Amino acid sequence: MFEALGRWSYRARWWVIAAWLLIVAAVVPLLPHIEEPLKVGGFSSPATEASQTRTILQEELGFAPSSIIVLYQSETLTAADPAFFSQIARSLAPVSEVPHVIDVVLPDVGSPLVAADGSTAYAMIGLDLPPEEAQRFANQVEEALVIPPDLTVMVAGAPSFYRDIEEVSQRDLRRAELIAFPFALIVLLLVFRSVVAATMPLLVGGASVAAVLLSLYLIASRADISIFALNIATMLGLGLAVDYSLFLTSRFREERARGIDDIGEAVVRTVAMAGRAVFFSGLTVLIGLSGLMLFDFMFLRSVGIAGAIVVFWATLASLTLLPAVLGVVGGSIDRWSIRRGPSPEKQDTGFWAGLSTWVMAHPWRVLVPTLAFLLLLGYPFLHANISSPDATILPRSLPSRQAFDTLAESYGVGEISPFFVLVQHPDGFDSPEGLRALYGVTEMLAADPRIARVMSATPAELPEDQAITAARLQLGLHEVGVGSGSGALISDNAAVVIAYSGFLPNDQRNKDLLQDLRSLSDPNGATISVDGGTAEIVDVVRAMYRQFPLVALYVVTATFLVLLVLFRSLLLPMKAIIMNSLSILASYGALVWVFQDGHLSSLLRFDPQGYVESSLPVIMFCVLFGVSMDYEVFLLSRIREEWDRSHDNTRAVATGMQRSGRIITSAALLVVVVTGSFVSAEVVLIKALGFGIALAVLLDATVIRALLVPATMRLFGDANWWLPAWLERLLPKQFVLEES
Repeated sequence: MFEALGRWSYRARWWVIAAWLLIVAAVVPLLPHIEEPLKVGGFSSPATEASQTRTILQEELGFAPSSIIVLYQSETLTAADPAFFSQIARSLAPVSEVPHVIDVVLPDVGSPLVAADGSTAYAMIGLDLPPEEAQRFANQVEEALVIPPDLTVMVAGAPSFYRDIEEVSQRDLRRAELIAFPFALIVLLLVFRSVVAATMPLLVGGASVAAVLLSLYLIASRADISIFALNIATMLGLGLAVDYSLFLTSRFREERARGIDDIGEAVVRTVAMAGRAVFFSGLTVLIGLSGLMLFDFMFLRSVGIAGAIVVFWATLASLTLLPAVLGVVGGSIDRWSIRRGPSPEKQDTGFWAGLSTWVMAHPWRVLVPTLAFLLLLGYPFLHANISSPDATILPRSLPSRQAFDTLAESYGVGEISPFFVLVQHPDGFDSPEGLRALYGVTEMLAADPRIARVMSATPAELPEDQAITAARLQLGLHEVGVGSGSGALISDNAAVVIAYSGFLPNDQRNKDLLQDLRSLSDPNGATISVDGGTAEIVDVVRAMYRQFPLVALYVVTATFLVLLVLFRSLLLPMKAIIMNSLSILASYGALVWVFQDGHLSSLLRFDPQGYVESSLPVIMFCVLFGVSMDYEVFLLSRIREEWDRSHDNTRAVATGMQRSGRIITSAALLVVVVTGSFVSAEVVLIKALGFGIALAVLLDATVIRALLVPATMRLFGDANWWLPAWLERLLPKQFVLEES
């Protein structure tokens, strides 16, 4: 199969190159608009209590799906001056004409929207779109605002946050690409010592990324795809395509060095041998990333979809475009050489053979401290605080983050994300029983010392009879359409008590308060559910990690089966899975130590979060489980080749390490360069993801492949290659991995 593919790619090389040029040409005019169909957010699930509560608030009380907060401050006016509120009203007057604006709540004398110092107030603009879609109209809202002569204006709220995340993500992507490409070229020049050979993987990587971007644009035009998938797609697309091209280009040069002068024959042998390993490597990466598609969260599904697209195009480009280009370049592959020298891939002795021989001579002395080192790196993960992001993931230089910080400073951090306590009663709120139940819940909340203030249709500061009278008045106004939208607190079927705490949404004290609120039982028969920032965070983490074990089981099982078919061994797939898990655990620990605990924060330029973003361990597991298997496939295929020839385990390991060690290390270094370039990102989530993947790949290709693999191969000896006869008969023969 692979031999036929190599022969076709060579014979039709000009047609293959033309087809890829058409793909690149098609994506060029789309580049300025690639992000337009993509969505920000996707971190929530409709199955959570918070989401279901939010739906009821919107349906029963007319709550806006999203809100923009406009913050006003003055150095000369205060709430005691009529001009303060009149300027705010004039500033907001044109906003109601902006598409999708359904409600504008203005501050007034005595309103909780006015800060205690009297010089700060905010208004709320409700939109009839969820934040992911409303962010497209955030600029229109801001442009409609009239800037008052005596007030400064800042804008916050979910739509503005999402808008700024999108803009910063695009900057992060461009910066990472500018860093990755030149450094990748330097690494390739050091590996190949030839300008022509070094540019081959980059050309294929660029074409692959172009195809990925075109596919993402087309799919996102018809389905929900998160904008973060763009960063992941570029990070992985360039890394994998360059990786695979590196292996194939290296094999082509090796075939030429063996004396195969016919270019077509060299291309065919390259694809027949190394192409098989590339295909199975892509399959293991695909398995890992496909696990993300099983989650209920749009953000994770998007990364899984983008990952599948990346693997498809990276593998296809490596197995079609690269052989075609090699067929055209032919003997000029080594032109413009920087430095000539012997090809390490051809030798059976050298640094890697010497290192593996030494390791195999002292397996326990290597295995024990290496395991201890990896476990030490992973140790901080024991105190990981897994949580979901809020506005603090944005850099402080952004206007929406500055507005967020000003709100927190002027009103207290609890003002940012209150608890929305939904109260429902079987008799409804047009009955005395329902209103008494609502008053009872309001009293309980107001009495909690962790809650700074509450807003309710039955104010707790009033006697019960007066509070019920006030609620009936609001019910009457609601029925005639007055007091609806963001100001509505009660209807016949539902009521909400808005509780403001003194803590940020991610604060553990808020999480404890949420648990207590959800455990409230009302003696008057009311049912209670809770929404708000903290509720969304807790529910998302709980839902995500309820699914994660099943996804991990799928990834591990599918990977084991693929490696079982490929290597015809029971032990090798199990060892590969264990070693992958060790590198992932070590990177998890480093994430906690750096991004949760704040070590190296000044060097990496970020504010410590105090938590690990909940999707990071999930994404890293699925990405790294596949990417790390790349190196396992290429290394063990070389070892297996020598084992089939000599049946000498020690010699097979030494020879396989020597023939593949340099290329595997170079390939890993390229992935480290590409993913590590995202450490320059301003969004902490992208910065942490780039850091975690780069570290795990670095550990995998050095500590694990150079030390753990030869040590364990020596300790298990011939048992590495054991496969029961009955299982051997069941496995398909056509996928046996030959010389690679």
